Order: sequence, then C-alpha cells, then structure tokens
Amino acid sequence: MGKHIHKLSAAGLLVTLGIIFGDIGTSPLYVLKAIVGSEAIDSTDIIGAVSAIFWTLTLQTTVKYVIITLRADNNGEGGIFSLYTLIRKTKVKWLLFPAIIGGSTLLADGIITPPVTVSSAIEGLRVMNPNIPTIPIVIAIITVLFGLQQFGTKLIGKFFGPVMFLWFSMLGILGFMQLKTNLGVFAALNPYHAYELLMNHKEGFLILGAVFLCTTGAEALYSDLGHCGKSNIRVSWIFVKSMLLLNYFGQGAWLISHEGQTLKSINVINPFYAIMPDWFLPFGIGLATLAAVVASQAMISGSFTLINEAIRLNFWPKVKIKYPTELRGQLYIPSLNWMLWGGCVLVVLYFRESSEMEAAYGLAIVMTMLMTTSLLNFYLILKRYNKFFIVIFITTFTIIEVAFLIANLHKFWDGGYITLLIAMLLMMTMFTWYFARKIRNRYLVFVKLSDYLPVLEDLSHDESVPKYATNLVYLTSADHRTEIESKIMYSILNKQPKRADIYWFVHVHVVDEPYTMEYRVNEFIHDDVIRIDFRLGFRVAPRISLMFKKVVEDMVKNKEVDITSRYDSLNKNNIIGDFRFILIEKFISYDNDLPFYEKWILDSYNILKKMGLSEEKAFGLDSSSVTIESFPLLITAPKEINLTRVD
Repeated sequence: MGKHIHKLSAAGLLVTLGIIFGDIGTSPLYVLKAIVGSEAIDSTDIIGAVSAIFWTLTLQTTVKYVIITLRADNNGEGGIFSLYTLIRKTKVKWLLFPAIIGGSTLLADGIITPPVTVSSAIEGLRVMNPNIPTIPIVIAIITVLFGLQQFGTKLIGKFFGPVMFLWFSMLGILGFMQLKTNLGVFAALNPYHAYELLMNHKEGFLILGAVFLCTTGAEALYSDLGHCGKSNIRVSWIFVKSMLLLNYFGQGAWLISHEGQTLKSINVINPFYAIMPDWFLPFGIGLATLAAVVASQAMISGSFTLINEAIRLNFWPKVKIKYPTELRGQLYIPSLNWMLWGGCVLVVLYFRESSEMEAAYGLAIVMTMLMTTSLLNFYLILKRYNKFFIVIFITTFTIIEVAFLIANLHKFWDGGYITLLIAMLLMMTMFTWYFARKIRNRYLVFVKLSDYLPVLEDLSHDESVPKYATNLVYLTSADHRTEIESKIMYSILNKQPKRADIYWFVHVHVVDEPYTMEYRVNEFIHDDVIRIDFRLGFRVAPRISLMFKKVVEDMVKNKEVDITSRYDSLNKNNIIGDFRFILIEKFISYDNDLPFYEKWILDSYNILKKMGLSEEKAFGLDSSSVTIESFPLLITAPKEINLTRVD
C-alpha cells in the first residue's frame, strides 16, 4: 500500500472508510435492537439510550481514541502491541501483562464480529420472508470470505471504500428521514438523560452493556492506524460519526413514535430495517450485507497483523505466513485463518440468532480498552504530558471502562464466557511461549568470540580436517557482537570439527520500529570470520536467506569478501562456493531438576513448538542447505549421584 494514502487526500479518505470503520460502522444494525429487546418502548428510556450512545461515541471513541490514542503511533503504526513497543523502554516489567491480555481479548472478541454483523444483516431478509433459513446463508458468506483470504484483498479492497461511503450515506439519509416524526429525540444531547436512564431504568447499570456495543470498533480503529494515517482517520471520522448519530437519532425517533408497544407486537425484527421504506428493503439488506463483509474483513486482516506482531515479539509460536499481494503489510496466516473460520462457524451454530450473539459481544473488548488505557498512561508520562492532564484523562477513562466492564459482566453466562474462554487460551499460549523462552535464554552460556579467533583461523587452513563447507553460517542469539554461544563453538570444534573457508555468524534483533530493515557487518578476520547483525522491525518478515544473500552480494560488489570456491579446480573457473546453514536446537535435558511451574511451562512450550514451524522455515531458509544440531540444555545441576564401586 502506497505511502500516498497516509497523506490527507480524497483518495486517502475513501480508502480509510473501507478499511478503518467497518466494525464501528455496522453497529447501528444491532445496538438499539439490543437495548430495547423484548421490553415495551418507553420514550424516556429511548432518549436516555440515544443520549448514552451519543456521549459514548463522543467520549470513548472521539476523545480517547481519535484525538488522544492516535497520537501514540509507532512510526505510523498503531495497535496495542505497537503501543507496547513504544513504552517497553521504560523497563517496567509488568507492562507485558496488559499488552498480552489486551491482544488476546481483542483477538478473541474478533471471532464474534463476523457472525454478529453478517447475521444482523442477513436476518433483514425475514422482513420480506419470515421463514427464510438465515443460518446456512450466514455460514456460506463467512466461508467464502475466509476462503478468499489466501488470494489477498487487493482486488476486492478497491470496492471497500465506495461500499462504505454508500453505507454511511444510507445510514445518514434513513436517519434524517425519521427525525421529522419526533424532533424531541434531540433532547438526548443532554447527558442528564443518559444519567437518568442508568439510575431509573429497571435494569439500571446493566443497560450499559448494550450501549457499549456502539463503540466496540474503536480499538480496531487504532489497530488499523498504519493502513491509512491519523489525518485521514480523524477527518473521515467527522463524516462517519455524523452519519452514525443521524441513524441512531432516527431510529430513536421511530421508536418513540411507537411508545408503549413492543417490537414483537408490531411485527418488527429490528428498528434498523423498520426505518427503511418497503421498496428500499432489498437494496438496504444487500448493502448491509456488504458492509458486514467489510467489517469482517477488517477484523480478519487485523488478526493477521496482530499475530504477526506477536510472533516477532516472541509472544506466539512461529507459524507459516504468506504474502498474497505486493501491498505493504498485507499478509495471510493459514493456521489463524482457518482457526478463526472454525470459531465463527461454531458461534453461528451455537447462538443461531444475532440477538443471542449480542449477549456475548463486548465483554472481552472492554478488557482490551482497559489494557490500552493502562499502557497509554505510561506513553503520556514518557512523552512528558502535563501531569494534571494525565491524571484527569486516565482517571476518567478508567472509571468509564470499569463501568462498562461491570455492566458487561452480566453477559458472562449468556455467552460471554465463550469469548473469555478463547481469550484465556490465547493468553496462556502467549505467556507460555514468552516465559519458556525467557527460562531457556536465562541459562544460555555465552563466551568471548575473541578467545576462539586463533583456533578458528587455524581450523580454516588445516587441510588435515575434511572441509565441511566453503561458507558455514550459524544463527546466533548473542546480542553482543563480541560474544557467541558456547554450543556454537562446541559444534565447530568438538562435535565433528567443521572446517570452512569462511565462518559467518548471523544475528537477528527485533527493534521497536515497525518497518526497520538494517544490517551491520563486523569482520573479525578478513575472509575468515564475519558477523552480520540484522535490525528488523516487528512487522518485517525475517526472510533471512534472501536478506543474507543480498548482504553477501553487496559485500562482494564492494570487494569486502571473496566467496569464490577455494578448491583449485573451481576457483580457476570462478565457481561460487557452497553455503551451509547450521541451526542449534536446544532441548531440555532430563537431568534437570526444575520447579513444577517451570517444568509445566517448558512442557507446554515443547507441545506448542511442535505445532508451529521448524526453525529453518521460520527464518525462510532452504531446508536442503540447513543442518539441525540438537544439544541438551542443562538448566539446573542434577542432584549428586552416590555410586559405590565394588570388587
């Protein structure tokens, strides 16, 4: 995706409509329906509900996310993991927890987004035919959508902007047409009516759980910052919010005109479709379905980006990632794609109706918002914002989001436990992967490379040792360029001594900027021992084979290294020498005496590792040129064994 769409322009605004606002833009399909439910329509309650929606969109979406949170961009990228990379330099260790909890709950709640939006749209067909089976249609649409992911969204993505422009225009026009039935609905602009609803409604505080549905897409709005840029998001939000509010106020006016009745008594499935003229229903349902598909696509793309970042930050096992198009940042993760599809289908089959799905929707995402608020606190401190402003901002939104959380907790037994259960599984995966690597890395032994340079030089020229490879490449996890793992030196010198013309040590360091692609070369012995350090952003795929080849080509071009084979017959004909990659795979020795919780973490890590990609595939290496060597990782010395010799 070109950088030009990050600049404020008509094209950028149109693309932004298609990418950013799908989730929050389809909320009028179900919010007021969820608030009214099966109760008799009461004008005071409706004005209070519309007031609560207006102020939620104003405070939570506009002030917190559009105005403040979008400032926390990491070189143009957004999302909770990007925010975490911005502030982890503060060295506050527990920041890891809100980052992982927020990422897990965002991904878990995303599993219910396609079912609830597509079902709400398709159920509009019942207005024309009450007996139409909607479940097979919903599953078919979701299946086609996930099936198309492997081909990328370059083609269909071009239609997202125009579709959402038509959608938002339709929302505004339909809402505006209903305002003439009752202009009194504008009393909802007074926040007192929202307060009165919460205090006097028989369900009181719990109704906030339904109101919260109007802002569930706000977190996704921040996550997709990198696709369009903050200027386009902020300007297009003026149009989007205006159209959303017109529709909410229009639905409110229509509901007030039917005071005392229930939706069922007047044979209305959804007030959203009730405000449409009969002749327009087929077009409205069709456009609602397209908008639901756009909202679902945004969730799927966001999930791919989230997991890709998690892999690079060592929160998630390495899995296969494909790049179906040339668009920057667009990727496809097969395992995640079909996991999400399975989750969405199960949600549709379990709940069957969008009204039942609404009961489970929102509980997890409010936890994501709370986690974002806690991380924002450190970002604002890091950027030296006024302390008084920080206290007011964090306190205000913590109170608002805790209120939403408490209100959503009543959804737990109505289906909210499903999204929380999924979130818990995702959290356990992320925490297990992260802490297992911490435990393993804690016990890696590093040695000074300088101590071994003489022996490496001697070995390289010792023709009594059979040559293992012309160029021998080791991937090292040593952050300091002067160090190397002791296991690597053991591999070269002790475990079948490996003579090579040139020893290469390659290190990959993931940096906090998203798209950094840099490298540094350190030549310890000319044409003999060379180290390359790659500095890659957390959104850059570590295709080490291609990157290493490019570095070597540049070095050859600059006459820094000679990779011509040193066998006389091949050297005479300028034949390039072979390259052999060695990967050191460390496994936990059975001799270790570990605490129970560490043993459980490491056992779980081994199971997850078997489900993920092998190291050579994860680094984009050709398996035909890779050798895997396994070494036991002795973490704790075993208890002394008392043996007695007898004659």
